Amino acid sequence: MTLRLYDTASRSVRPLVPLVQGRVGIYTCGPTVQARPHVGHLRSAIVLDVLRRWLLASGTAVTFVRNVTDVDDKIIHDASHDDEPWWALATRMSRAFTQAYDAVQVLPPDGEPRVTGSILSITSLIEQILERGHAYVSGGDVYLSVRSAPGYGELSGQDLDALRASGKTVAHGHTGEKRDPLDFALWKAAKPGEPSWPSPWGPGRPGWHIECSAMAVDLLGERFDVHAGGLDLVFPHHENELAQSRCAGHPFAQHWLHHGLVTAAGGGEKMSKSLGNATNVEDVLHGVRPQVLRYALGAGHYRSPLEWSPQTLSEAESAYARIETFVRNATEASAGVEPGEPAVSWDDFAAVMDDDLGVPQALALVHSGVRAGNALLASGDLPALAATLGGVRRMLAVLCLDPVDQWPETGGGSLAGVVDALVGIAVEARADARARKDWAQADAVRDRLSASGIVLEDTMVDGVAGVRWRLA
Repeated sequence: MTLRLYDTASRSVRPLVPLVQGRVGIYTCGPTVQARPHVGHLRSAIVLDVLRRWLLASGTAVTFVRNVTDVDDKIIHDASHDDEPWWALATRMSRAFTQAYDAVQVLPPDGEPRVTGSILSITSLIEQILERGHAYVSGGDVYLSVRSAPGYGELSGQDLDALRASGKTVAHGHTGEKRDPLDFALWKAAKPGEPSWPSPWGPGRPGWHIECSAMAVDLLGERFDVHAGGLDLVFPHHENELAQSRCAGHPFAQHWLHHGLVTAAGGGEKMSKSLGNATNVEDVLHGVRPQVLRYALGAGHYRSPLEWSPQTLSEAESAYARIETFVRNATEASAGVEPGEPAVSWDDFAAVMDDDLGVPQALALVHSGVRAGNALLASGDLPALAATLGGVRRMLAVLCLDPVDQWPETGGGSLAGVVDALVGIAVEARADARARKDWAQADAVRDRLSASGIVLEDTMVDGVAGVRWRLA
């Protein structure tokens, strides 16, 4: 394997070396299903979907696990506020997340464990930590003793003394007393009206961090390849996951992958429901095709923040339309033609993808191929065109942006079909004007299309005259 990825723990781009040759296990922190998914949630899913697809395209088997937090403080609070059972809210929002993932063609996970289905694994893991002397029981709560955790703070770069002096703590208490403000809850004793499960320490429910440690180990083992998530999870969530896992004797993840966040336009704030700046996926899809949304959320480098604005979608629509137009025209023109030498290099694409998932550079190669292909269309070099089309589509398949195979239900998108039909009407009007030798009218039609960014190209294939169109 030649893939190199940034590792948060070592603060370097380093080779991803699978524990088992030819297979990679990935765990990512999935959603807390308290509300409908926003575009920040979807960016996370798309980033990791591209990683997964690239591994698969490179011949590596992938076991991909994404959990669902279906019970926690926020879910309980929001459900109570709306006079709805907590489990009903969680179920309804879980379906909304699945629909959002499906809309943008994110591959379903191999495993999707839920907190409510993992209680026995969680309590068993807490017992291991207690037995090894790294946790204590207080008032029905169980807390991890942070200062006993080996290497605590190394993942996020936190200094314990500085953290305590700042007045910050890694978690709030529930009912019991903590010995140290830095300690965090592994198990929370039951409160009236809250859901609870039996445990050796009395009824209660898991703390937030312990759930992921238990579910990752359940499905991927005590040692696995990649743990992924947003940059906002590095501390305290992932730091605490790593600490409690080590306290249980588990080596845990070998590579920590974190992606940048979606921010609201202008302010640079992380997009979130609690800040009131979230843009719901459902609302966006009322006005834009899902493949354009996928392009918009996946086009930047995964470690960079993405500022969300109307311009983000507008630029994605234009860029994706250029790809669609080329693929449609080139497919029609090169049908049945034996491919020649391509104008794009798969090796170049593989090199940038292997270099920390260089999607921006990969898309630059795609668009370079589109431009070269359009030139081949104009020149009539159909063998080279057929090869270039194949190369471009192979790259698009990895990014899940192929308008033919991966978005077949609308033949490249319903909006593209409408535009194609409207341009077709204009082309027919121009042809009628030329037949009447009304050259002024024919030129006027062409000029109006050109002013709208649509270029007409007169063609001759096997002695038959025709017209193709493309975006300028």
